[in-house]
Amino acid sequence: MDRRDFLKTTALAGAALGVGLYGCKPTTKEHFDTLIKDGTIYTGDGGKPFKGDIGIKDGKIAAIGNLGKSAEQIVDAKGLAVSPGFVDIHSHSDSALLDCPLNDSRIYQGITTEIGGNCGGSPFPYSDSYYLKNKDTLRKGYPFWQNIDGFYDALRKNKLGVNYGSFVGHGDIRSIVVGDNDVEATPEQIEKMKALLEETLEKGAVGLSVGLEYAPGSYATNKELVELQKVVAKHNKLYAVHNRNEDNRTEEAVKEVIDMAREAGVRVQQSHLKALYAPNWHKAESLMKMIEDAHNQGIDIAFDRYPYIAYATSLRTFIPLKYRQGSNSEVLARLKDREISKLIGEYTDSRIAYIGGPQNVLITQVGDSKFDKYTGKSLKECCEMTGLNQWEFIRTFLIDDNLRPDMVAYGMKEENVKLFLSHPLGMPASDGEVFSPVGVLSNATPHPRSYGTFPRFLGKYVREGGVCSLAEGIKKCTSLPASRIGLKDRGLLSLNYNADIVIFNPDTIIDTATFQKPHQFPIGIKDVFVNGAWTIKDGKATGALAGSVLEF
Repeated sequence: MDRRDFLKTTALAGAALGVGLYGCKPTTKEHFDTLIKDGTIYTGDGGKPFKGDIGIKDGKIAAIGNLGKSAEQIVDAKGLAVSPGFVDIHSHSDSALLDCPLNDSRIYQGITTEIGGNCGGSPFPYSDSYYLKNKDTLRKGYPFWQNIDGFYDALRKNKLGVNYGSFVGHGDIRSIVVGDNDVEATPEQIEKMKALLEETLEKGAVGLSVGLEYAPGSYATNKELVELQKVVAKHNKLYAVHNRNEDNRTEEAVKEVIDMAREAGVRVQQSHLKALYAPNWHKAESLMKMIEDAHNQGIDIAFDRYPYIAYATSLRTFIPLKYRQGSNSEVLARLKDREISKLIGEYTDSRIAYIGGPQNVLITQVGDSKFDKYTGKSLKECCEMTGLNQWEFIRTFLIDDNLRPDMVAYGMKEENVKLFLSHPLGMPASDGEVFSPVGVLSNATPHPRSYGTFPRFLGKYVREGGVCSLAEGIKKCTSLPASRIGLKDRGLLSLNYNADIVIFNPDTIIDTATFQKPHQFPIGIKDVFVNGAWTIKDGKATGALAGSVLEF
């Protein structure tokens, strides 16, 4: 099957992944809590939109059609698109939700459900010994939770503006059982990890995420990973993977994921698929073919991608993996060691050269506020401010701020972003987290994807770029990610589904957040409902906190 045939036969990929069709009542005189009138309704299944009304009652979609005017409150949606709430399958908000229950940077862009615990890291589970060893480097000062129940209970007590569910991070499970060093897990340790994973999945985690480019997850053998994937497959849950490599060996890394998924029989989600840096940009087509072939061979695989050409990560990734193992104090000791530091610096300089120079690296977030002067500045500007060369600045900065600085770097090609986002198995996801223009979460200079992913996708790539129709684009934001994580009552405008709804102007929706000024909400989104509660009304928050903790 060639590429064109594949795209044709997978035009309804969402349906193949378990997405059902909406139901409707064409006419009714029922009295509703809320009535959305005269909108252009996109049900989320990729089908043709139609004009009509949506009646909401007791937090559910009670009727769709020509519904009269009997309601406690009526929302005028004339000339606007009415869509299911957007589902962000890959986020990192997690414990930061306790700082901002409304989830400002997420709800204002139409996200009504987000899935955290990605890239191998979740706020749970942790052992007492791990907490004692790392408590001084906690960015936000919250405790670690020993299990998913503790974290979910904290979220429920604090309340939520959006719906939230979480993967369990492989790195956290491995840290408890094996530790943080580059050692192979014994058969006994693998069994302990499997038992801990099983317990967490049974308590409602979405699935397992891995960060194979980060310590300690990077130290796992394929044998260990396959054994854990088999547990995920047993529960019919999702395995989300940040690959071992996303640049020079990106093809080998994708093949590794596919080979392990085939052996384990697991459903797999490729996280933020990419081919980093100019020498690898040509590999994007090859990655697509590998995923298409795997799909055609019966492997349940899909992928997500944020609509930007810059990525975000920790500044500590400039340290080679073998020197990143162990506790924070052990990593800091290597940075202070003259000989080891010299070797790390040589690696770091080579990586920065590969990125294209220090002007392409931007400091986005720090742990200690005394370093706020560096946020929003390029590595080149930081070196000019301090008089240090790039490695000495990075080394000193990592030591003084306890390994906490984050960065973004420009390394991707616009044409590849369009390729990934246009593919039937691809969907937008932010790889971001909650921020706010006010309060403690306003101090960083985050990647703008945290504020703008979905409006940018629908505005820049769908409306302006034509990567797909608006109906298909909405499906990619709603029912497709919902089907991946196993949501049965969200992601579609369908009878008896939870009333997670976004009302927006398809002609104006767009992001406004930039790398220089990221704390800016998008435009074009008028109203957002979460579980039937009018959370954003005429572009402003109502104070409603109606989100749910989702257990899978």
